[in-house]
Amino acid sequence: MIVEQPNEIHELAEFQQLLELGHDRGTLNFSEIVDRLAEHELEPEQMDEVRRAFEAEGIEIVDEIDRPAEPTALEKRLAYEGTTDSLQLFLHEVGRYPLLTKADEIRLAKRVEKGDMAAKQQMVESNLRLVVSIAKNYRGQGLGFLDLIQEGILGLIRAVEKFDWRRDLKFSTYATWWIRQAVARALADKSRTIRLPVHVVERLQKINRAERTLMLRLGREPSNEEIAEEAKLPLYQVLDVRKAARSPISLEEPVGDEGESSFSDFLADAEAIDPMDAVSDQLRHEALQEGLNALPERHRRVLELRYGLDGLDPRTLDEIGREFGLTRERIRQIEVEALRELAAIREIQGLRAVPGA
Repeated sequence: MIVEQPNEIHELAEFQQLLELGHDRGTLNFSEIVDRLAEHELEPEQMDEVRRAFEAEGIEIVDEIDRPAEPTALEKRLAYEGTTDSLQLFLHEVGRYPLLTKADEIRLAKRVEKGDMAAKQQMVESNLRLVVSIAKNYRGQGLGFLDLIQEGILGLIRAVEKFDWRRDLKFSTYATWWIRQAVARALADKSRTIRLPVHVVERLQKINRAERTLMLRLGREPSNEEIAEEAKLPLYQVLDVRKAARSPISLEEPVGDEGESSFSDFLADAEAIDPMDAVSDQLRHEALQEGLNALPERHRRVLELRYGLDGLDPRTLDEIGREFGLTRERIRQIEVEALRELAAIREIQGLRAVPGA
C-alpha cells in the first residue's frame, strides 16, 4: 500500500475541497474529514497532520462523537439482538469504569507521557464504551462482535500512547480515528479470503448502513440508485464496492436439490484429454509406426534416433554418426532419403485424413 506523505496530503483534491468547505463554514465535522480522505488510507498520524493543518487555517474540528449510551441501555439493546455470555460479561465490566472529564483526560495524559502504566490503563478502561459504540457499526461484515471490540481496543491503546494533551482536542475525537482504522484494517485483513483495501471496507460499511436505513424507511429492499443517494456516493462506486465484497464460493459447495453434486463437477478439466484428440493421436501413432516398419532398417533407425521416436531424447547428427560409424553429412543424407521414402508410403499419406494431422 502506498501511503501519502504529509506534504503530498495537502495537494490532494479532497484535502483542498475540505479546506475550502472549512473556510466557508469555519468548522469541519470529524466524520467529513474521515469520509473524504478514506480512499487514501492515511495512517492516524497523518490524519493528525491533516487536523493540525486545518486548525492552522483557523478551522475548528467539530467533535461529532457522542458519549456512548449508558452501559445498561447499551447492554439491553445488544442483549435483545443476541449476545454471548462472554460479551455480556464484557459489557457489564465496561459499565464499571467511570467516564472521564476533559480535566481528567489532561491529568492522565500527562502521567502517560511520563510512562505511568496505571494512568494508561485507566484511560483505556474509561474509553472502552467508545470502542463498543464504534465496533457495533461494523457488525455483520465477517468478524464477530468481540473480535471487532478486541481490534478496536488495540487502536484505543495506540491513541492513548499518541495523544497530545497540549492540543485543544477531545480525546474521544482523537481516539475515534485510531479505533475506526484498527477495526477497518482487521476487517480488510482477517474477515475475507480476498483482502479488501481499507477504504473499500469503509465504503462498504457506509453502503450497508444506508441500506439498513432505507429498508426501515421504505419497508422494502432499496435499489442501488437509492442506496447511492442515501450514502452520498456515486452509483458506480456502490456497484463496484458491492461487487468487490462478494464472498468467494468453494468449488466443493453442494448444488442441486439433493446436494449430491458440487460446483467442481461442472467445471471442465483443462488437463483432461479430449476423446477425439486421443483417437486421432492413436491413429497417427499406428500409421507412423507402420510407415517406419516399411523402411530399410538403417533408414528407420536413423529417423528414430533423429526425432526421438524410440522414446529417448532426439540425437544430433554427430551422435548418430558415431553410432553408425558414419560422417554427420552421410547421416543427413540418409535422413533426407528416409523422409522422402516415408512420405511415399501409403499409411503415411493416409494421415492427411486424420483430424489434427
